[in-house]
Amino acid sequence: MGGREQDLRREELHADPIRQFQAWFEEARAEGVPLPEACSVATASADARPSARMVLLKSVDERGFVFATNYESRKGRELGKNPRAALLFYWHALGRQVRVEGAVERVDAAESDEIFLARPRESRISALASRQSDPLESRAELEERVRALEARLDGREVERPGFWGGYRVVPDELEFWQHRENRLHIRFAYRRDAEGWRIEQLQP
Repeated sequence: MGGREQDLRREELHADPIRQFQAWFEEARAEGVPLPEACSVATASADARPSARMVLLKSVDERGFVFATNYESRKGRELGKNPRAALLFYWHALGRQVRVEGAVERVDAAESDEIFLARPRESRISALASRQSDPLESRAELEERVRALEARLDGREVERPGFWGGYRVVPDELEFWQHRENRLHIRFAYRRDAEGWRIEQLQP
């Protein structure tokens, strides 16, 4: 951990954690942080065995945080059994991280279509070709599958397959963490209750 040391005070925080996240995200983008939308997503199997991997945030609004994947991948299978996830964003240059936890739901077909069609054509073909998380006999087998799809879809739109789409993490807890050189890091947690969002400061 490390990065820039900055102050963070309770009175500077937005009452709405989504607005606070958007402010930090835009600051990371303005500072030239590479791929500020990259985050780790952690899921767990039905028997509570955790796994984590990096994904790209596709959108965030008052409904939650959206990423997309193959529904039949390991994370997709785990979310089918245990529909909760945790996201972690880390922006080293700013000395900041944001943790997000909440229930997970699939986004609707229209939103999934929009996400898929925004991908470069070659990325869409890759999504069609890959049986994500399944064993692979050889790289040549996968590359041949890609070539066959490219030939079959030549001159045609590459549409979203039914096994691929977006997930929305609907947060019930977020934490904003600011680095301090003396390791007395500054941490504020937002937790949702019956009246809205409650903010409390945490010990480092």
